[in-house]
Amino acid sequence: MKNQLLLLEDVANLGRKGDVVTAKPGFVRNFLLPKKKAVIASKETLRIRERLQEERAKQAAVDKEESLKLSKIIEGKTLEITVKVDNTGHLYGSVSASDVVELFSKEGLDLEKNNVILPAPLKKLGNHIVELKLKEGVPASVTVKVKGETMRGEAFVEKKQEEKPQVVASEEVEAKEEDESSE
Repeated sequence: MKNQLLLLEDVANLGRKGDVVTAKPGFVRNFLLPKKKAVIASKETLRIRERLQEERAKQAAVDKEESLKLSKIIEGKTLEITVKVDNTGHLYGSVSASDVVELFSKEGLDLEKNNVILPAPLKKLGNHIVELKLKEGVPASVTVKVKGETMRGEAFVEKKQEEKPQVVASEEVEAKEEDESSE
Protein backbone atom coordinates (compact mmCIF):
# COMPACT_ATOMS: atom_id res chain seq x y z
CA MET A 1 0.00 0.00 0.00
CA LYS A 2 2.98 2.28 -0.40
CA ASN A 3 2.15 5.64 -2.00
CA GLN A 4 -1.53 4.77 -2.34
CA LEU A 5 -4.26 7.26 -1.59
CA LEU A 6 -7.97 6.98 -0.89
CA LEU A 7 -9.84 9.76 -2.68
CA LEU A 8 -12.39 11.60 -0.57
CA GLU A 9 -13.66 13.62 -3.57
CA ASP A 10 -13.67 13.29 -7.34
CA VAL A 11 -10.40 14.55 -8.81
CA ALA A 12 -10.25 15.24 -12.55
CA ASN A 13 -7.84 12.99 -14.46
CA LEU A 14 -7.09 10.94 -11.34
CA GLY A 15 -10.15 9.16 -10.01
CA ARG A 16 -13.52 9.23 -8.33
CA LYS A 17 -14.56 9.36 -4.69
CA GLY A 18 -13.67 6.07 -2.95
CA ASP A 19 -11.00 5.01 -5.46
CA VAL A 20 -7.57 3.93 -4.31
CA VAL A 21 -5.02 5.62 -6.56
CA THR A 22 -1.37 6.57 -6.81
CA ALA A 23 -0.13 10.02 -7.79
CA LYS A 24 3.10 11.91 -8.11
CA PRO A 25 4.57 12.98 -4.75
CA GLY A 26 4.39 16.72 -5.49
CA PHE A 27 0.72 16.52 -6.47
CA VAL A 28 -0.04 14.58 -3.30
CA ARG A 29 1.99 16.87 -1.04
CA ASN A 30 0.90 20.20 -2.56
CA PHE A 31 -2.69 19.58 -3.66
CA LEU A 32 -4.46 16.41 -2.58
CA LEU A 33 -3.55 16.30 1.11
CA PRO A 34 -3.75 20.04 1.93
CA LYS A 35 -7.13 20.39 0.15
CA LYS A 36 -8.40 17.24 1.90
CA LYS A 37 -9.27 15.57 -1.38
CA ALA A 38 -7.45 12.38 -0.38
CA VAL A 39 -5.92 10.56 2.57
CA ILE A 40 -3.06 8.11 2.65
CA ALA A 41 -4.50 4.61 2.31
CA SER A 42 -4.15 2.44 5.41
CA LYS A 43 -6.16 -0.39 6.91
CA GLU A 44 -8.24 2.11 8.90
CA THR A 45 -8.98 4.43 5.99
CA LEU A 46 -9.78 1.56 3.64
CA ARG A 47 -12.70 0.63 5.90
CA ILE A 48 -14.51 3.81 4.88
CA ARG A 49 -13.92 3.07 1.21
CA GLU A 50 -17.18 1.16 0.75
CA ARG A 51 -19.19 4.00 2.33
CA LEU A 52 -17.48 6.54 0.06
CA GLN A 53 -18.24 4.46 -3.04
CA GLU A 54 -21.92 4.18 -2.04
CA GLU A 55 -22.10 7.95 -1.58
CA ARG A 56 -20.41 8.41 -4.95
CA ALA A 57 -22.93 6.10 -6.66
CA LYS A 58 -25.84 8.10 -5.21
CA GLN A 59 -24.22 11.36 -6.28
CA ALA A 60 -23.59 9.98 -9.76
CA ALA A 61 -27.30 9.20 -10.19
CA VAL A 62 -28.24 12.73 -9.13
CA ASP A 63 -25.57 14.30 -11.36
CA LYS A 64 -26.65 12.27 -14.38
CA GLU A 65 -30.30 13.27 -13.93
CA GLU A 66 -29.34 16.96 -13.64
CA SER A 67 -27.06 16.68 -16.68
CA LEU A 68 -29.82 15.11 -18.78
CA LYS A 69 -32.18 17.95 -17.86
CA LEU A 70 -29.51 20.51 -18.68
CA SER A 71 -28.70 18.85 -22.02
CA LYS A 72 -32.39 19.05 -23.02
CA ILE A 73 -32.35 22.77 -22.24
CA ILE A 74 -29.08 23.34 -24.12
CA GLU A 75 -29.82 21.29 -27.27
CA GLY A 76 -30.89 23.49 -30.14
CA LYS A 77 -29.83 26.74 -28.45
CA THR A 78 -27.95 29.36 -30.40
CA LEU A 79 -25.67 31.68 -28.47
CA GLU A 80 -24.46 34.89 -30.09
CA ILE A 81 -21.23 36.71 -29.40
CA THR A 82 -20.01 39.91 -31.00
CA VAL A 83 -16.27 40.28 -31.46
CA LYS A 84 -14.03 42.98 -32.87
CA VAL A 85 -12.99 42.52 -36.50
CA ASP A 86 -10.96 44.49 -39.01
CA ASN A 87 -12.38 45.86 -42.26
CA THR A 88 -11.82 42.54 -44.04
CA GLY A 89 -13.62 40.48 -41.40
CA HIS A 90 -10.64 38.92 -39.61
CA LEU A 91 -11.09 38.61 -35.85
CA TYR A 92 -8.91 40.42 -33.37
CA GLY A 93 -8.30 37.46 -31.07
CA SER A 94 -10.67 34.49 -30.87
CA VAL A 95 -13.62 32.95 -29.04
CA SER A 96 -12.40 30.49 -26.38
CA ALA A 97 -14.06 27.99 -24.05
CA SER A 98 -14.20 30.59 -21.27
CA ASP A 99 -16.11 32.92 -23.63
CA VAL A 100 -18.65 30.14 -24.25
CA VAL A 101 -19.02 29.60 -20.48
CA GLU A 102 -19.61 33.34 -20.07
CA LEU A 103 -22.35 33.20 -22.74
CA PHE A 104 -24.04 30.40 -20.79
CA SER A 105 -23.84 32.38 -17.54
CA LYS A 106 -25.65 35.28 -19.26
CA GLU A 107 -28.38 32.76 -20.14
CA GLY A 108 -28.57 31.72 -16.48
CA LEU A 109 -26.91 28.32 -17.01
CA ASP A 110 -23.88 27.35 -14.94
CA LEU A 111 -21.18 25.43 -16.77
CA GLU A 112 -17.49 25.05 -16.16
CA LYS A 113 -14.70 25.60 -18.65
CA ASN A 114 -13.84 21.89 -18.67
CA ASN A 115 -17.41 21.10 -19.85
CA VAL A 116 -16.72 22.84 -23.18
CA ILE A 117 -14.91 20.67 -25.73
CA LEU A 118 -13.21 23.13 -28.04
CA PRO A 119 -10.13 21.70 -29.80
CA ALA A 120 -9.08 25.19 -30.89
CA PRO A 121 -10.52 28.66 -30.29
CA LEU A 122 -13.03 29.91 -32.88
CA LYS A 123 -11.29 32.33 -35.23
CA LYS A 124 -13.89 32.86 -37.97
CA LEU A 125 -17.22 34.61 -38.23
CA GLY A 126 -20.34 32.51 -38.66
CA ASN A 127 -22.08 29.63 -36.93
CA HIS A 128 -20.03 27.02 -35.10
CA ILE A 129 -21.27 23.86 -33.37
CA VAL A 130 -19.60 23.51 -29.97
CA GLU A 131 -19.66 20.12 -28.22
CA LEU A 132 -20.20 19.93 -24.48
CA LYS A 133 -19.51 17.14 -22.00
CA LEU A 134 -21.61 17.55 -18.88
CA LYS A 135 -21.29 15.67 -15.59
CA GLU A 136 -21.29 11.88 -15.81
CA GLY A 137 -20.29 12.08 -19.49
CA VAL A 138 -23.64 13.36 -20.80
CA PRO A 139 -23.03 14.89 -24.25
CA ALA A 140 -24.67 18.06 -25.58
CA SER A 141 -24.02 20.60 -28.31
CA VAL A 142 -24.83 24.23 -28.87
CA THR A 143 -24.50 26.58 -31.84
CA VAL A 144 -22.32 29.65 -31.27
CA LYS A 145 -22.88 32.47 -33.74
CA VAL A 146 -19.82 34.70 -34.00
CA LYS A 147 -20.76 38.15 -35.27
CA GLY A 148 -18.33 40.90 -36.11
CA GLU A 149 -18.11 44.53 -35.08
CA THR A 150 -15.56 46.95 -36.50
CA MET A 151 -13.38 49.01 -34.20
CA ARG A 152 -15.65 52.03 -34.84
CA GLY A 153 -18.59 50.15 -33.32
CA GLU A 154 -20.29 49.41 -36.65
CA ALA A 155 -21.65 45.94 -37.28
CA PHE A 156 -19.51 44.09 -39.77
CA VAL A 157 -21.52 42.96 -42.75
CA GLU A 158 -19.82 40.30 -44.78
CA LYS A 159 -20.01 41.50 -48.35
CA LYS A 160 -20.40 38.76 -50.87
CA GLN A 161 -17.88 39.25 -53.58
CA GLU A 162 -19.56 39.80 -56.88
CA GLU A 163 -18.54 37.32 -59.47
CA LYS A 164 -16.28 39.21 -61.79
CA PRO A 165 -15.67 37.93 -65.27
CA GLN A 166 -12.24 36.48 -65.65
CA VAL A 167 -9.86 38.98 -67.10
CA VAL A 168 -7.65 37.44 -69.72
CA ALA A 169 -4.33 39.15 -70.42
CA SER A 170 -4.25 41.02 -73.74
CA GLU A 171 -1.39 38.82 -75.03
CA GLU A 172 -3.51 35.70 -74.54
CA VAL A 173 -6.44 37.30 -76.42
CA GLU A 174 -4.20 38.17 -79.34
CA ALA A 175 -2.75 34.62 -79.40
CA LYS A 176 -6.26 33.10 -79.41
CA GLU A 177 -7.35 35.40 -82.25
CA GLU A 178 -4.28 34.40 -84.32
CA ASP A 179 -4.99 30.68 -83.70
CA GLU A 180 -8.62 31.07 -84.77
CA SER A 181 -7.74 33.04 -87.90
CA SER A 182 -5.10 30.51 -89.01
CA GLU A 183 -7.59 27.62 -88.88
